[in-house]
Amino acid sequence: MPASMATVDAITKEVYQGKIQNQLQEEAVGYKRIVRTSSGVESQVGGKYVTFPLRVRRNHGIGYRNELEQLQAAGQQGYISVRVPLKYGYGRVRLSGQTMELASENYQAFANAMQLEMDGLKGDILKDTNRVFYGTGLGTLATVTADGANTFTVANAQYLEVGMQVDVVAPGTGVATLSNRQITAINGLVVTYDGADGTTVATNIVVRTGNWNREPQGLSSIVAATGTLFNVDPTTQPLWKSVVNANGGTPRPLSEGLMIKLTDDVRVNGGKTSLILTSLGVRRAYFNLLSQQRRYTNTKEFAGGLTGLAFNNGREIPVVEDPDAPPGTAWFLDEDKFKIYRDKDWSWLQKDGSIWKWVHDYDAYEAVLKQYWELGISQRNAQGVLQDITEG
Repeated sequence: MPASMATVDAITKEVYQGKIQNQLQEEAVGYKRIVRTSSGVESQVGGKYVTFPLRVRRNHGIGYRNELEQLQAAGQQGYISVRVPLKYGYGRVRLSGQTMELASENYQAFANAMQLEMDGLKGDILKDTNRVFYGTGLGTLATVTADGANTFTVANAQYLEVGMQVDVVAPGTGVATLSNRQITAINGLVVTYDGADGTTVATNIVVRTGNWNREPQGLSSIVAATGTLFNVDPTTQPLWKSVVNANGGTPRPLSEGLMIKLTDDVRVNGGKTSLILTSLGVRRAYFNLLSQQRRYTNTKEFAGGLTGLAFNNGREIPVVEDPDAPPGTAWFLDEDKFKIYRDKDWSWLQKDGSIWKWVHDYDAYEAVLKQYWELGISQRNAQGVLQDITEG
């Protein structure tokens, strides 16, 4: 919905109250961690795919023989090719001509409406990108558990907000049971939507309208032991699977033993865990675990300005919480194996030299942010995930 004089009414200078006070949570810990240095971003991409080889087999032409005995057969290294497709992301903002003209002067508004909308969109895209970072590429915002009259109930409403335009679809096919509905209210896990009542089914997923199976991959699909990723199937290439420690969906207490075992399993695969990324509840569970064992629990600043609790398995690994991380989960990441492939960072579409485009037949202007990108991985088995943790 485009911004208008009505939508910027809240910033019109009727009574001066200082700068606009943001009421939204803006952290994006996980995604920012991957792009904290240029080594985590690859901008040399061309065409539709990024391709690189993986070494998956050793040369086993090794043996011992007696004098004058025929030598063993020669061997060779084994390689496969990974193909990473780019996904195309966009953000749009529209302003009426009246808004651009009448709300642009300091004596008429607290903030320039145009700049406010542009800066706000940048922050909103960063927040959504951090949500994508934990996803599967399907675009899942929530999973439906029950249907109601102009409502549906979800397992977790963490990524849903009032005002979102959403589809409710079958996760395997994308067939919609609800299309382009706006969320008008969220009461706990019960979501109310506009328009005619529809029938949703348990296990349906909620996605942004039109987003099904179009988003970049995230930790939930990358750090996994099943599922083809970037055209490589772990059933035929067993090394192309992460270390997954789950409990069949039944929550269990966090323990140091579980954490040590997972980092050890990653190490056996040739990985080196550099970060443990958790939800707020799992971070509380870890803090409680340290407190029960009377361990030092003050936060510590690690290299790169990262602050968190420390987990020690021969060396200190930061345990860092992210409000956007899914509940009951701890990701054990070897960050050097991740790379963000993109043509360039989010930027305004301005091939014609202008950011703001006139909307044909309207006294309105529109701007579009875009980024062509994908979150890639060079060693899937160097990553691990601990699931079904009882949150603190």
